[in-house]
Amino acid sequence: MADQSIRLGADIGGTFTDVVLEVGDVLHSTKVLTTYAAPENAIIEGMHQVCAKAGIEPGQIEQIIHGTTLATNALIERRGAKTALITTKGFRDVIEMRTESRFEQYDLNLTLPDPLLPRQRRYVLEERIEASGKVLVPLKRSDVEALVDELAVAGYESIAVGFLHSYLHDEHEKMVRDVLAEKMPNAFVSLSSEVSPQMREYERFNTTIANAYIKPLMKSYLSRLEKRLNGEGVDCNIFLMHSGGGIISIESAAEFPVRLVESGPAGGAVFAANIAARYGLDKVLSFDMGGTTAKICLIKNQTPKTSRVFEVARTYRFKKGSGMPISIPVIDMVEIGAGGGSLAHVDSLKQIRVGPESAGSEPGPACYGREGERPAVTDADLVLGKLDPENFAGGSIPLFPEKSRQALAGHVGDELSMDAQTAAFGVAEVVDENMANAARVHAVENGEDLSEYTMIAFGGAAPLHAGRLCEKLGVDRLLVPPGAGVGSAIGFLRAPFSFEATRSVYMKLSDFDPQRIRDILEALKEEATGFVRNCDPRAEIFSDFKIYMRYTGQGWEIPIDLTEAQAMNPDAETFLRLFEEDYTKLFGRPVAGMDTEITVWAVNATTLPEPVDRISEHPGGNAADISDWREIFDPALGEAVVSGIISRDVMQTGDTVSGLAAIVEDETTIIVPSSRQATMQPDGCVDLRAKR
Repeated sequence: MADQSIRLGADIGGTFTDVVLEVGDVLHSTKVLTTYAAPENAIIEGMHQVCAKAGIEPGQIEQIIHGTTLATNALIERRGAKTALITTKGFRDVIEMRTESRFEQYDLNLTLPDPLLPRQRRYVLEERIEASGKVLVPLKRSDVEALVDELAVAGYESIAVGFLHSYLHDEHEKMVRDVLAEKMPNAFVSLSSEVSPQMREYERFNTTIANAYIKPLMKSYLSRLEKRLNGEGVDCNIFLMHSGGGIISIESAAEFPVRLVESGPAGGAVFAANIAARYGLDKVLSFDMGGTTAKICLIKNQTPKTSRVFEVARTYRFKKGSGMPISIPVIDMVEIGAGGGSLAHVDSLKQIRVGPESAGSEPGPACYGREGERPAVTDADLVLGKLDPENFAGGSIPLFPEKSRQALAGHVGDELSMDAQTAAFGVAEVVDENMANAARVHAVENGEDLSEYTMIAFGGAAPLHAGRLCEKLGVDRLLVPPGAGVGSAIGFLRAPFSFEATRSVYMKLSDFDPQRIRDILEALKEEATGFVRNCDPRAEIFSDFKIYMRYTGQGWEIPIDLTEAQAMNPDAETFLRLFEEDYTKLFGRPVAGMDTEITVWAVNATTLPEPVDRISEHPGGNAADISDWREIFDPALGEAVVSGIISRDVMQTGDTVSGLAAIVEDETTIIVPSSRQATMQPDGCVDLRAKR
């Protein structure tokens, strides 16, 4: 074992904490309930469990890669530090005015979410920088000192600094940081020119405030985690998964915790991309369903789709526009309040609604027997026969079917005059249709036809629902990889070290300046490479170049990928050709006679992902051995059917399972619908396809 690398991946979710230990090519995994008061406790418990399975001591672990929902939860629950914003005079209310768009056009009672900071915590200074970066009104140090004295008396823990157009000229923000360092040395400081140096002040200010708001919490947590691990004899490098799908050092994560907001889901997308590469699939729909939320992501050419802005803490039925925009590099995915712990109820129109409220791990769904009284999706799955109450989470968490039936009858069935099983079917259909609708909309927004896609499902609850989701979406093929129940944690171990640096510099193609472009991209490359080099000083680092372009007068831009040769030898005609090609793919045709402009420049420095061996797919043949039988509800028939139960552990390459059936393992259960047939592939993936 001495020549085998030993690495640990740990993903803190809203309900479960997933821990995966990789010893050479062998994976050992476990799921433990998330411990909200001290999240590091669940990681330590999970670490000991997987180390015991592998027969090693924690001190032998060589690398830990971690992802967490703590940053997201702190923003959703408004559980951050006492934070102040310092901004340009006249722009105090930018984060409250938002973009003035209505995310629900016809709702007369529309209520906008409150800003992260109330008005009395937003302060201004007399200064002004114009859109070209020129200083119009210099900032006086005496003004800064007077304001900082006021902040010190108020007892702020963390300060966000965001001036107008500071992404072009950051000297004013740096002056504020210098004064804060002198007068408030214990305060945490976040500068917008470092956190999110991009145009659009609402998104930039909000991102900087979010970073400042969670910085003390995350720094404290990461410090506690490091100490606890050291106390357990673990003395290795700890890295964090960031929202863009790469790994950064624990020091960078503590400085820019806002980059961790989507770290868990990003790990899942990397996991799915790795499976896609193994099977040579260019069009994949990643479906990650855990205890609290479900995430859907489009993966093309084995690369997850990325974005510069996403929303967290949506407050209005998960509507786009109702949350806090975070302007950082992120894997683009749709998040739905639909997980195993999502709670069901009947609304005033006598319709079944599921989520976004979740039972989490405390108290959990009613079937956990932890005083949870309201029905969750897991309760519906249990009543429908999808889950074995004796072997949930490998038998570590006993389930109580009678409590599920009581909760479903009391909160859904009695309201709609139906029995518990019918109520459970209704809840399952609603949650599946919610997810299917979200996937359809996401595909249409990106100009994609899902019938051409293969779904890859992972997360504890996804294999229970993925087959039905494929039926609804018209997706012919579904892959459920080994370790699907802890997919995000495995994804952490497959991710490269990476960091994306971005900057807004406005330039029309009619004013194209090749030397300035080279200088911008070289500076961004140096910045991004520095972060990656901090993680692995000896690694070979590659750079991906991207610019964001639009027609002059348009409100939003589209990303354009550049090769290194195109980036270092910029040519206006090449940039225009690439833009028109991508614009035509999205909108059908280019717009003739209009000038184009570049608004944002980005360079992503990354190490190479691990090489992937292509799978020689098996067509299937022998019927898998059935170990047990139980009744499972069949949506196609509208009734329960006695169905075969197959243990995934004993399935051999080429073994087939015809639905309706359940393939069971410790972390999850795969439901094979009656319209599908499953085949075990050589790498352990269960391959579900429509029956011919």
